[in-house]
Amino acid sequence: MLARPPPQLQHPRQHVRLDRLVRLRWLAVVGQTAAVLGVHYGLEFELPLWPCLTAIALSAWLNVALSLRDPTAQRLGPDQAAWLLAFDIAQLAALLFLTGGLQNPFALLLLGPVLISAMALPPRYTLMLGAFAVLCATALVFTHYPLPWESSDPLIMPPLFMFGIWLSILIAIGFIGVYAWQVAESARQLSDALAATELVLAREQHLSQLDGLAAAAAHELATPLSTIAVIAKELERGLAPGDPQTDDVRLLREQAQRCREILGKLAELPSEGMPFDRTPLSALIEEVVAPHRHFGIEIDVVLPPERAGEPIAPRNPALLYGLGNLVENAVDFAKTRVEVAARWSAREIALTIADDGPGFSPEVIDRLGEPYLTSRRRRREAEDEPSGLGLGFFIAKTLLERSGAKLAFANRTVPEHGAVVHVRWDRADFDQTGSGTTAQQITDL
Repeated sequence: MLARPPPQLQHPRQHVRLDRLVRLRWLAVVGQTAAVLGVHYGLEFELPLWPCLTAIALSAWLNVALSLRDPTAQRLGPDQAAWLLAFDIAQLAALLFLTGGLQNPFALLLLGPVLISAMALPPRYTLMLGAFAVLCATALVFTHYPLPWESSDPLIMPPLFMFGIWLSILIAIGFIGVYAWQVAESARQLSDALAATELVLAREQHLSQLDGLAAAAAHELATPLSTIAVIAKELERGLAPGDPQTDDVRLLREQAQRCREILGKLAELPSEGMPFDRTPLSALIEEVVAPHRHFGIEIDVVLPPERAGEPIAPRNPALLYGLGNLVENAVDFAKTRVEVAARWSAREIALTIADDGPGFSPEVIDRLGEPYLTSRRRRREAEDEPSGLGLGFFIAKTLLERSGAKLAFANRTVPEHGAVVHVRWDRADFDQTGSGTTAQQITDL
């Protein structure tokens, strides 16, 4: 589950390329010039030639100015594109005013800018441009120059016929605008769905690659860890009773053993129905928390006072690793205390893991769970120790989501400080996790 669709994957519906508008306007300039000159010289109809050419030249001048001022590959914001389309409507209305108003058969071209807006701009801009086009069409009904025609036999349109033309333009603007917007919106939704699918597949590919890395690490680290354990055991035997370094050597040997156990779990494939395959949620939480209680950070497990109906949780490596990584991350950055709180009901199960550290960085909190993203600076004893690759949250989030969990990351509200991770399952999904989620879930990804 993705808590929030990444903004970079959403279709850029609020942007229009400048070069497209420039090319369309050049096409309009050529067509308008050909129509005006053809009517005046070809059909030999009288019309205000120079005012018409001036209106056309103004559109061409705007194109030249835009091309010189901005690169044609620039993407315009919705407000800038709307102003340019409004200019196109006004320029065409001026030409229609000089050549017969709505009696001119080219009056239907008022639909063009509105159609472009419906395909590329948010609906509010399309509504404003549509209203402007209707206003221009309404004005052209009542005021305009005569339609270029034979002076001996002037063409007079009945008022009812002119009303029908005005009404047809009004309906066409509304109907075609809505239809074009629906088509464009469907295409945008399909594009967003494909982008989201590509993101999920990329995450699965990352996790599949980590499977091979885990197998290689288990093979390569087995020998050095055995050597470390043997040397640590010999050092422990050689120290005199009461030596202050005894505890450090013992801790080193225990952590080496813990590393060997973790690597051993990568190849662990328990069969279904084996003893202790499921355990109460409180026992599972304690099993997750126990390895992190020896680092000077207090870990409090908060459970409901009423323990009736406590969930029986599956003991599988996917769930243990996912929750364990979240607890380990909280311990790494906590100053003094980590709290793991659990609650459940007949409908859902929720865990909250909170620490009193610096909290998540604002610039990455919305991207937590993406591979190779380090969320915060690790609190270390040695400042020169390299930071991690940011894969822990990615693996933990993916494994927990496969069990049906929904994760949310946040910071404590001021004046408190620290990070908070919320993990929630639907009760039905959690109860079915044990039958379908085993250690093989890690190796089969």
